[in-house]
Amino acid sequence: MRQILILFIMVSQGVAAQQFQKVAETPFVADTFVGIDSYKNLYFVKDAAINKTGEDGTFTFNDFQLGRITSVDIINPLKLVVFYEDTNTVVFLDNRLSEIERISFNNLPEFINISAATNAGNNKLWIFNIDTQQLELFNYRTNRKTTVSQPFSGKLLSVASNFNYCYALTDRKLRIFNIYGSLISEMDSNHFEKVVQQNEKLIALKENTLFFVTDPSEKGAESSQRPIKIPLSENSIKDLQLTQDFLYIYDGKTIHTFSLTQPKQ
Repeated sequence: MRQILILFIMVSQGVAAQQFQKVAETPFVADTFVGIDSYKNLYFVKDAAINKTGEDGTFTFNDFQLGRITSVDIINPLKLVVFYEDTNTVVFLDNRLSEIERISFNNLPEFINISAATNAGNNKLWIFNIDTQQLELFNYRTNRKTTVSQPFSGKLLSVASNFNYCYALTDRKLRIFNIYGSLISEMDSNHFEKVVQQNEKLIALKENTLFFVTDPSEKGAESSQRPIKIPLSENSIKDLQLTQDFLYIYDGKTIHTFSLTQPKQ
C-alpha cells in the first residue's frame, strides 16, 4: 500500500506542474454534456434521451418510464452504465446505444436502495447504498455485494471512479478507495461540489472554479494537501470531463477543450 501512496503523490505532483492549453471551442446545446470517449464520440442527454454522435453515426436511447437520467458512465465505450435513481435501475448499453441488459435493484433477492452507480470492471459496479450510507462493490453476475467503506457521515455529492479506484465526495470528506475495498486516503471536502478523474488525476469543482486535488495521506506534507487552483477564464461550468489528457468544460452553449501540456522551460 505504501508504494501505491507514493505513486499517487508522484502522479499528483506531476499534474500540478502541467498546464491546460485551450485547443478548441465547439458550439453545443444539450441538457447534459456527458463526455467524449477514447474514440472521439460525443455523448449527451437531451429531452431525457441519451445520444451518441461520431464517425459511425448518431445513436439514441430512451426509456421514459425509468425517469430522470442520473448519470452515464462511458469509461467503457462498449458497455455504458446508465443509472436512473428515480427507479433504482441501471441499464447497460452497447456502442450503438442498444440495451444489453438492465438491473432493477428493487427486484433483487436483497433489496438495495442506491444513489450512485458506476463501472468498476469485471462485472462489478461501484454503488452507494443509501440505507447503510456505505460504498459497495456489486457483482451483477452473482448479485452479490461487498461492503467497501464504513458508513459515511454527510451527504454524497459526487462519485468519480475507474476500474481501480473510487473517489467519493460528501459535504464533509473526499475519500479514495481501491478495488480491494481499502480506504487509501481521505481529506476535508473543501466545499467541493463535484469531482472528475482520469488515471488517478483528480479535478474538483467549487464555485465555478477548478482545482487539482493532491493526495492528503502523507502526514506533515501540508503543501501537498492544498488543492491547486487551475487558472482558467471560463465564466460558467455546467458540466466537465477529464479524459485522455483533455479537459472538456461545457458552459451550456459551448464545449471548451483544453489539452494537458508540460510548461515550457
